[in-house]
Amino acid sequence: MKIVALETSAVTASAAVTEDERLLAQSFQNSGLTHSATLMPMVAGLLKNTGLTLDEMDVVAVAAGPGSFTGVRIGVAAAKGLAWPGDKPCAPCSTLESMAWQCAHAGGEICAAMDARRDQVYCARFWAEKGELKRITEDRAIGLAELAEEVRASGRPQLLVGDGAHLVQAALEAQGLPCALMPPHLLYQTAWGVARCALELARAGGLVSAAAMAPSYHRLSQAERERLGRAE
Repeated sequence: MKIVALETSAVTASAAVTEDERLLAQSFQNSGLTHSATLMPMVAGLLKNTGLTLDEMDVVAVAAGPGSFTGVRIGVAAAKGLAWPGDKPCAPCSTLESMAWQCAHAGGEICAAMDARRDQVYCARFWAEKGELKRITEDRAIGLAELAEEVRASGRPQLLVGDGAHLVQAALEAQGLPCALMPPHLLYQTAWGVARCALELARAGGLVSAAAMAPSYHRLSQAERERLGRAE
């Protein structure tokens, strides 16, 4: 199964082409340039350099959230645009689960986290064993203090991944709880993780049409919160 995958949920942007569990090509950028300017040239370059075409892709995958509202919207819109002409099935992947796949080989408890502001992180925890993942929690926005108590109750060291990993590390270490960061080249979100998550989604029959694919924000935007506040 050939998958083209997109990741724009935070500051970094990446695209990847995979076949089953094999990475064929990946482009990653953490330069601060806008995703709208970098993403599609990445995809075009990867397909050209691998000698493949969009028609040969079986699935279009994207990190559908949680994450930056703007970043997630850009990624989902781009994935829809790639999938729609050829009626390709789509994989709307959890950003957090996609990150966890990057360290599934390490084993143990994985805490995938993204900065959600307001002393919160978007977070999900997983158990990794023999390169496979099992969910411990669903994706959610959670306070750092609450997360620390949850980790204390688990009694296990945490392997931290994601752009919120340093925030979680500080919160856990302040409570004397053992944790470790993934190395820099595996710390941030990557499109390979999205493709790996998409493969599991495909195996479970979880693919959707381009029309049905939608972002999954897990929290109202600041503008929506302010609008609701004014209405009260």
